[in-house]
Formats: sequence, C-alpha cells, structure tokens
Amino acid sequence: MSSSISNYYCSLLKLYCETHNQLQAKKLHCFIIKTIVNTETFLLNNLISGYYKLGNIGYARKVFDKIPQPNLFSWNNVLSLYSKSGNLLEMENMFYRMPKRDNVSWNLVISGYMSFGYCDKAVKAYKLMLKDGKAVCLNRITFSTMLILCSNNGLVGLGKQIHGQIVTYGFESYLFVGSPLVEMYAKAGFIDDARQVFEELPERNVVMYNTMIMGLLRCGMIEASEQLFHSMREKDSITWTTMVTGFAQNGLDKKAFDVFKEMRTQGVGIDQFTLGSILTACGRCTALKEGSQIHAYIVRNDVLDNVYVGSSLVDMYLKCKHVTYAEKVFSRMRYKNIITWTALIVGYGQNGHSEEAVRVYCEMQRNGIVPDEYTLGSIISSCANLASLEEGAQFHGQALVTGLISFITVSNALVTLYGKCGTVEKSNQLFNEMKIKDEVSWTALISGYSQFGEANKTINLFDRMLTSQLRPDGVTFIGVLSACSRAGLVDKGREYFKSMVNEHRIVPVSDHYSCMIDLFSRAGLLAEAKRFINDMPFSPDAFGWSTLLSACRSRGDLEMGQWAAKSLQELEPQNPASYVLLSSMYAAKGKWDEVAQLRKEMKRKDIRKEPGFSWIKYKNKVHVFSADDRSSPYSEQIYAELEQLNVKMIREGYVPDMRFALHNVDESERITMLNHHSEKLAIAFGLIFVPESMPIRVVKNLRVCGDCHTATKFISKITNREILVRDAVRFHLFKDGTCSCGDFW
Repeated sequence: MSSSISNYYCSLLKLYCETHNQLQAKKLHCFIIKTIVNTETFLLNNLISGYYKLGNIGYARKVFDKIPQPNLFSWNNVLSLYSKSGNLLEMENMFYRMPKRDNVSWNLVISGYMSFGYCDKAVKAYKLMLKDGKAVCLNRITFSTMLILCSNNGLVGLGKQIHGQIVTYGFESYLFVGSPLVEMYAKAGFIDDARQVFEELPERNVVMYNTMIMGLLRCGMIEASEQLFHSMREKDSITWTTMVTGFAQNGLDKKAFDVFKEMRTQGVGIDQFTLGSILTACGRCTALKEGSQIHAYIVRNDVLDNVYVGSSLVDMYLKCKHVTYAEKVFSRMRYKNIITWTALIVGYGQNGHSEEAVRVYCEMQRNGIVPDEYTLGSIISSCANLASLEEGAQFHGQALVTGLISFITVSNALVTLYGKCGTVEKSNQLFNEMKIKDEVSWTALISGYSQFGEANKTINLFDRMLTSQLRPDGVTFIGVLSACSRAGLVDKGREYFKSMVNEHRIVPVSDHYSCMIDLFSRAGLLAEAKRFINDMPFSPDAFGWSTLLSACRSRGDLEMGQWAAKSLQELEPQNPASYVLLSSMYAAKGKWDEVAQLRKEMKRKDIRKEPGFSWIKYKNKVHVFSADDRSSPYSEQIYAELEQLNVKMIREGYVPDMRFALHNVDESERITMLNHHSEKLAIAFGLIFVPESMPIRVVKNLRVCGDCHTATKFISKITNREILVRDAVRFHLFKDGTCSCGDFW
C-alpha cells in the first residue's frame, strides 16, 4: 500500500477524532481491514491514537494486538494510553513486555505514576532508570516531570539530588528544566536557591519570571517581587494576576487594588483567577464599594456563570456582612459546585446565621452535592455556635460513615463542638483519638476546658502542648488567660501574659488585654486593673471597659464604675452596656433619680438595652424565652412549675437577691420580676419535658445574673437534676446545689 493512501486515511481519521465521530472512525477502520492486506504500521499506530482520543481504549488495544511487528512507536503509543487513562496495571504489564525501551517509555511510566498519586512508584521507576544504566534515556522531560513531582509533594531532598543530576548531565541551562526547578525551591521556601537557579539561567521567559515572582510573594518578599515585576520587559495576564493574588494573600489589599486598576488601564486581559483574587482582597478588608464595582464589571462582561468567580463574589459579600447580596448572587448562579455551597455555609456561620447554614447544608445534600472535609467542618462549627448537640452529633455520625473524620479540619471542629456544648470530656476523648494534632486541635480543647472553668486541666493541657513542640498562638493564650481569670489565678495569669510577650514573641491584642482586665477585676483588684489600663499602649475595647464596669457593679465601687462607664460611652456612644450597668449600680444603692435620668438619656439617644433571651432545644425545636414571657403554649405549666419551685427553694434557705431587680417598684413586684427571668423559664420548661435521665441544657445570650445563678443551684439540689447553662461568658454546670464555676464568674 502506498504511503499517500495511508496519509489520506490518517487525515480522515484525524477529522473524525476532531468531530468526535466514533462511528465514522469505525467504518473507516472496517474499510481498511477489508481493502488492505498488509496495513502499514504507521497507519495502525494512528488508529491506536485515534481510538484513544475517542475514548475507546479497548479498540485501541485490539488494533495493537493485530500489528504483526509493532515498532517502538507502537509500544509507546499503547503505553501512553494506559499511562494517561490511569490503567496503571496494564501500563506496567506493557512496559515489562517491551523488547526495547527509550526515554519516551520511561517518561510515560514515571508520568503515569505521578499523575495518579503513586509518588513512591514514580520515584522507584526513576531510580530503576538510573540503576539499569539507562541514564542515556534521561532528557529534559524526565527532569521536568520529577521536579514537578518533588514540588507537589514537598520532596526537597530528592529534588536537590535531581538538581545535581541535572548539572551532571548538562541540562541546567534548559528553560524547560529551570522553571520547575525554581518553582520547587520557591514552593518549599528555599528562596535563595530559587534565586540562584533563576539568575544563573542564560535565558529567561515570562513563565520563568512568573514562577520566581510567585515564589517571592509566597515567602513574603514583597519589595523583591515588585522589583522583579517592574524589571520585566514583557508581561502577560498571569504576571499581573500573580501580583494581585500575591498582594491579597499577604494582606496588602491596597497594593492588590492598585495593580488591578493598572491592569484595567493597560487593557490587560482579566481572567477568573484575577477576579477571584481581587474579590478575596475586597472581602478581607470589607471593601464593599470596590467589591460592588467589580460585581458590576462581572455582570457587564457576563462572567457570573463562571463558578469560581460566582463563588468568590458570594464569599466577598458575606465577609462584608451583606448576607442579602450574597444570597441574591448565589440564587442567580446557574452553576454551583462544592466551593460555592461551602462559601455560603461558612458565611452564614460567620455572620451569626448558623441555623441558615444548617438549612443550606441540607439543601446542598438534596441537590446531590457530596460534602468535603471543609464543608462538613464548617457545618459542625455552625452547630457549635448554636450549642446544638443533637444536630452536631448527627454530623459527627456522618463524619464517621464517610471517613471524613480522618481529616484534621473535621476532627478539630468536633472537638470545638463538644466543648461549646458543655460535654468537654467528649472533646477530650476525640482529641485523644486523633492521630495527628495541630495548634488548632490543642487550642480547641484548651478553650473548651477554659469555658468550663477547669483551670487546672487547661493549664496542664497547655504545658503538654508546649512539650509537644507546637507553638501556641494568640488564640491559645486567650483560652489560658481566661481560665486563670475564671478561677481567680491572678499570679498565674500574670506569668502567662509575660511569657506570651517575652518568650513566645506574641504581640498582645485587645482580647489579651481584656482578659487581664477581667483577671484583676474578677479578683476584686480594681485598683490594679486601673493601673494596668493606664499602662496599656492603647485604650481598652468595649469588652474591656464592660468587664471593668461589671466588676465595679459586683464590688459596689461607684466611683470607678462611673469612670469606666464614661470611657465606654466615649468609645461606643450607642452601646447600652454602660447605661445598663451604671443604672444597675445606682439602683443597688437606691439612687432612683439617677436611674431615671439614665433611662431618659437612653430614650433621648434612642439607645436600647439588648433584651435577654434563653433557649432550650427539645425534640428538634428551639424554645426561646424572654423575661416574664407568656408566649409559649406551655406558659401555664411553666409558671405553675416555677411557683412550686419557689416555695421549695425558700424552705431550703433561698433569699431573692434584690440587687438584680432594677425597677423602682414595691418589693413583692420586684421579687416577681426576679422569679420570671428568662433562664428560670427555660429551666422550668426543661424540668417539665426533658427526661430525668438527661441533663437540662440552656443557652443565654447575656451573662447569668447573680440571683438566677443562686436559684439554679437550689433547683439542681431540690430536683436532683444536672442543669447546664451556657451564658455569654462561660459554662455553668449545676449539680447537687453547686456550680462548676465555684461562684466565680
């Protein structure tokens, strides 16, 4: 058969492959079999390639098996289709059957292993290539493939060995080899080695520059990356996007905005990655105006249907606290993937809409989207915010069934969940079962014990963390300092604060200073708290002043309370805490005129006290109560239960604490007000409906008042029930007439 006919058939086959017309390709194959006696190997090799492109590996293999004397190209051809399709067992069988191998054969095997995650086998094949004296087969593709493998898997040691071999065999000046070599060193943080390779290359292209810039930005070398960027004669869209992404990832949002604006000015093509990065920057610095402008650009250029861009837009609006805008973008997206759903779920949780997060998660599953470890971890975190143990336990079961519990993201979320739901021993059990623990794992358990007032366990756990060679961060120290504060361990708290600054080189932020103010205030060391505040590098935040003011109320120090209230009013004029707490102090001292004056001022400034709510979950329904609330269908039973409890408590020695009745009315009415606080209503509901074998779990949005705390101790003793109350500050486990906080909260 003449070569011209073979070429003609090959052209037809190429056309059928390009149009995905497998039927015509098969007809052509049939015609060739019927009309040609001795088909050229060249044509048969093209048939093998054609069937692979059309997705019919079985036919491709049959063609190969019919070749009387396959040449090396034939063997490599069929080896290639097994390597690229992931049929590694057949790839191995074919490789070992080959009468002769060249560099293409070895590269296909190494690439096949690498592409489908068999890193060890790829390395073994490479070493076998050298061991068998096949070094002659080494080429730039071999080195490039192995360097990419080392880069993706963090195998810097092996990468350095391959670098030596690159120099030995004279490939160090090849761009195709130099680019992945720079990337490997830069990705692993060996930026000096990356720069040396980059500078020693006789020729550099845009790809090489982009790789080097990305490495510098990844290592936080901003100035060096800018210098290299400005030195480039030629830049492509990837160069600009790399700068935008790098600045955004380093928290340099203004620089990211400036580069993005310059991109648009110079008419550089903006792709999905550029838009995703700049939207991330907008979300991080809550730049709603800029984010909205980019949204308008996205709509004008009709790229909202790009799932990456749409997901980034949803995330941006949620980080800017505009939940409604995020919902609208989400609902208008035609294509959604796991990242889109996760962005909405995480955003709901971060914006305090945890119930919505759970609803969307269930909707996602109904839409056939399988959750990954990040999605499941996020929804478990939402359950933790809701203190919803029942739903959280269901997701724990899902994590076990799907195997996602092996991911540290999910395990950490579960440790946090059980800690926030008051079952800290379950948190400890999960923590001990974890094969790998990171700083977040330790911090989650430390915070759990801290919220429960288990100061000694918190401190012991922190000491164990230090011996495990893990470095605590600022959040870890908040847990430790809070534990010291709640247990009255003033000296220990001082030591840890100094250790955080001097030994661990952590710069204190407002939360750390607030913990120290709380430490001194709770212990009654108000003068020391004032000295500490005066020595701070900046003024306390609202929580710090509220903490001091609350302590002044408890200790009856009106003078310092007025100072704290005035400071809080200057910082946040619309914050009701300063008025409410100061009013409480005036009421306790019988200064009703001052109380009336404060209330008039609040009314004039339209400042409203945050209402107190308590809620309890029963049979998958949340029952919410406010003070003197009669909206529940079970109100008659609840109030009857409270009356009976009151009689029994008074017999046991309970005396209502009138300091927490802040209205200028007669004593009997003030006692009634105290009896109908929201947490007491929720506890009464629990006593009626929650089985005796189960603890009563109540959540309150504010701090538990002193009278309710005392009353709940009496209730736990009278009813012989465990009552777990999670307020805005900590957990209180009431049992047998005592509280886990030791009356120190």
